[in-house]
Amino acid sequence: MKKINSVFQLLTALFFGIGLVYFLTYEKMWGGTPMTGEVVSWLLAGLVIYLITWGTNWGYTSSLNSRIKKIELEKKDLKALVFDLERGEKIGQIEKKPEGIKDDIEPSSIKPRENFK
Repeated sequence: MKKINSVFQLLTALFFGIGLVYFLTYEKMWGGTPMTGEVVSWLLAGLVIYLITWGTNWGYTSSLNSRIKKIELEKKDLKALVFDLERGEKIGQIEKKPEGIKDDIEPSSIKPRENFK
């Protein structure tokens, strides 16, 4: 798709370059001014080529954007999987603690709150 897009961009630039040279040298080559119909047909052909180029560029860009979205979704899934695996290992380590160790030990010097009625 990228190659087709590049070919159409080159074709558009070449068409308008040839058109510029053609209309600049028209008077010297044929000894008159170009007819209105001829100029309009050149411009319409250029417009068609430009629209084809724009369409291929849009298609190429949208395909890249969809590919980027798919890769980002895959990346998010992999991050979630890694997070779940890491969390599972931590939970497994917590469950493997010996039962003789107290979890209620308060390392701070603040006394627990007492509720009085």
